[in-house]
Amino acid sequence: AVPVPAVPVPGPCRLQGRVSAGVHRQVTAEQLRARGNALFQAGDHGAALAAYTEALGLSDAASERAVLHRNRAACYLKLEDYVKAEADATKAIEADGRDVKALFRRSQALQQLGRLDQAVSDLQRCVSLEPRNKAFQEALRALGSSMHEKMKAMSCTDSKVEQMFQILLDLDEKDEDKKQKAAQNLIVLAREEAGAEKIFQSDGVRLLMQLLDTAKADLMLAALRTLVGLCSGHRSRTTAVLAELGAPRLAAVLGVEHEQVSLAACNLLHVMFDSLKEGLQKDFRGKEDAVVLDSSRDLKLLIKHLLELLVLEGASAHGRDNALNLLIKVVPRKSPKETNNSLSLWVIDQGLKKILEVGSTVCGSLGSLPVTENSRMSTSVLLSKLYEDLKCDAERENFHHLCEDYVRSWFEGHELPGKLRAIQTVSCLLQGPSDAGNRVLELEGIMDSVLSLCASVCEAHQLVAVEALIHAADKAKRASFITANGVNLLKEIYKHSERDSIRIRALVGLCKLGSAGGTDFSMKQFAEGSTMKLAKQCRKWLCNEAIDAGTRRWAVEGLAYLTFDADVKEEFVEDKAAMQAMFHLAKSEDRSVLYAVASTLVNCTNSYDHEEPDPQMLELAKYAKQHIPEQHPKDKPEFVKRRVRKLLTAGVVSALACMVKSENPALTSSCRELISRVFLALVEEAEDRGGVVAQGGGKALIPLSLEGTEVGQTKAAQALAKITITSNPEMAFPGERIYEVVRPLVSLLHLQRTGLENFEGLMALTNLAGISERLRQKILKERAVPMIEGYMFEEHELIRLAATECMCNMAMSKEVQEMFLAEGSDRLKLMVLYSGEEDEKLRRAASGTLAMLTALHPPICKRIPQVTVHWLEILQALLLSPSAELQHRGAVVVMNMMAAAREVAEQLIASEMLEILSVLAKDKDKP
Repeated sequence: AVPVPAVPVPGPCRLQGRVSAGVHRQVTAEQLRARGNALFQAGDHGAALAAYTEALGLSDAASERAVLHRNRAACYLKLEDYVKAEADATKAIEADGRDVKALFRRSQALQQLGRLDQAVSDLQRCVSLEPRNKAFQEALRALGSSMHEKMKAMSCTDSKVEQMFQILLDLDEKDEDKKQKAAQNLIVLAREEAGAEKIFQSDGVRLLMQLLDTAKADLMLAALRTLVGLCSGHRSRTTAVLAELGAPRLAAVLGVEHEQVSLAACNLLHVMFDSLKEGLQKDFRGKEDAVVLDSSRDLKLLIKHLLELLVLEGASAHGRDNALNLLIKVVPRKSPKETNNSLSLWVIDQGLKKILEVGSTVCGSLGSLPVTENSRMSTSVLLSKLYEDLKCDAERENFHHLCEDYVRSWFEGHELPGKLRAIQTVSCLLQGPSDAGNRVLELEGIMDSVLSLCASVCEAHQLVAVEALIHAADKAKRASFITANGVNLLKEIYKHSERDSIRIRALVGLCKLGSAGGTDFSMKQFAEGSTMKLAKQCRKWLCNEAIDAGTRRWAVEGLAYLTFDADVKEEFVEDKAAMQAMFHLAKSEDRSVLYAVASTLVNCTNSYDHEEPDPQMLELAKYAKQHIPEQHPKDKPEFVKRRVRKLLTAGVVSALACMVKSENPALTSSCRELISRVFLALVEEAEDRGGVVAQGGGKALIPLSLEGTEVGQTKAAQALAKITITSNPEMAFPGERIYEVVRPLVSLLHLQRTGLENFEGLMALTNLAGISERLRQKILKERAVPMIEGYMFEEHELIRLAATECMCNMAMSKEVQEMFLAEGSDRLKLMVLYSGEEDEKLRRAASGTLAMLTALHPPICKRIPQVTVHWLEILQALLLSPSAELQHRGAVVVMNMMAAAREVAEQLIASEMLEILSVLAKDKDKP
């Protein structure tokens, strides 16, 4: 691997040299085909496919179209789109039944699609047309043995499945252990396609239904886990399972008291949703979907029963949570690029009021639904996701009206219990879609009721009102009203209430209002010292284990706001007991604390976005007597660095890693972004990175870099890059994990990233590319090479150097070597010219690439004299360089060129090369 120094890059760079201006001219189908061939040879299969497709649009001749379809099939095989590869190869065969290339390509596609019998038929045809072709014979032999293994496995599976069912069906079998073992074996069998199909064909769904009806937890778990195997990735089996079991039965199992059974039912339903949704998105071919059914009807049927489960009194609390989690995962669109949000609209129309029923539940009140400490947070997340999925003002207006109608229905004519339900709904909406929460808060009488209930003598009523006031306090629309009306009330509650549960919530309200100035040191809401007193009380409650975890969570909420103040940050990191109490809470069952913990850590590490103000704008602001934000003296880099060290010592990494593992809705995209920001701050110093990896930081960063907001993914990817640059990647990311790191690193090369992110991504990929061919293939598959080439034209010298070093290591791959010989490519010319640049590091990387290319791919030696007239003087300059490294690289290139071709050797000897080599050969100091 090329040694890579960790050099900081100043600021974002302007990226040039990426787009070449061309003259529009008429091209023929033949020219496009030739271009496609060249691109295919160069390994750019996506561009080759585009060229062939364009050529098809211009071509009328049947024979020419057949060749283009055949070539497209080759592209699709390389791009692993086997369905389209088969379709294009079939079109070529329809035009010419003796086209062996098309037949062979179709057999390859069919083999990947699992249709081995059809693949064999095509290969046999190839062999009959070209009996002496060894490649066809070898492929047929390999496929034959593969089919034999499959048949053998099938026959073995047949006997196993029958055996399991005999044990389970035997009414005289009293050995429960034996029955449970048979059921467990079914789970293992269902994970393999042959086993899953055999279970399905052997009336397995009906038998598994009987296991579910036993109401014995072990047998129910076995049945649910077996059904997961049957439904995974198989739409038609999923449809059949749903028809046999029925949505009401599945929803009922989800709502059972046994927590593990409910979770297993949740997993099964998630798998079923995925399989049914796939059916809506893909064009299925072949036996798997011979019977095409309407998936959208089945999806809505399942969702309808999940919504009904939310308000079912007999459903368990964790079953209700699992139903909410499922709705969060399967209803909203995964990406804004998907245009169809009809499922969200349907859920809002059919079930918004049912969702609000859970959000409005007041724990302990008469007739309230059973809920957990996570239920309200899950409801808020679901409401937020549904609201974000709306595309226009009319859809959002409908959402607002439904929420307002629901709140009014409780607030008017239901006396005090109804008012409490209405206020609890407002809290839930403010935590989720805050626009809807603000609208409801402005309804007549709501705010007055909140303020009056804050003074209630009943603890449960006071809790509901104070929490609503807290959630309203950090919404800009209401903050000024609450500062005027609520601060004194909260102070009174904080000073005079005898209940810690109430006082701690009042304190959080004061914290929120007190932190309105954010990190601006000059904007303080409270008198000097008040913020420090509030923070001290928060830390005291946080460390008090006699208080329940749900109440202590509010202490973290308070710190999340108070730690905008640098004095509070400094005191907090000095209090090791408080830090560890917070980390312990982050690992607890109550996941609603995650966002508050992440916010506190972002504040302590200063990992939020902060731009340096323009000096000219500052002068203008002073002149206009405008407010100018001031940085706290204790937010300077040396203070931040010390705080990060204290957090690392207290065990922040293991807490963050535990937070990332959570599958709870509380781990929202914005929460993931905050955690990514903290991780990036923790790996800023190279000496800290080993410790972060050792405590599980490297493993936790991979999912953060693949899911969440774009900013969060980029921050996590940059943290991975920093680790990969200074650590041994094979130790930092052991086993298969190292291959998962490639995609996040490649994402740092996109044009919208900053210069520093581009640079660190290139350096990290350089280290990975030097490890193994499999990693280089992974980098190629992620289509990073064109981006790496783009950065070789970069103006910024460090980015240009990093890209050239990365290409040097990538050149060990055969596909990359072929790219340097592609017609019309200037890749080789650029490397030769860079070998003659003034920048010694760039010369070293470029000449190292040439040395590797000429050794591994001799045809390149012949091409070098053709790419530039300056090639000889560049090689001579390398040999005459004062740097031994450059001389060595130059000597290797010349040696490879001498051995490659006589005409090249003659050109070298005709120059002054022999004299230079003779002098170097006598230099005893450079063996």
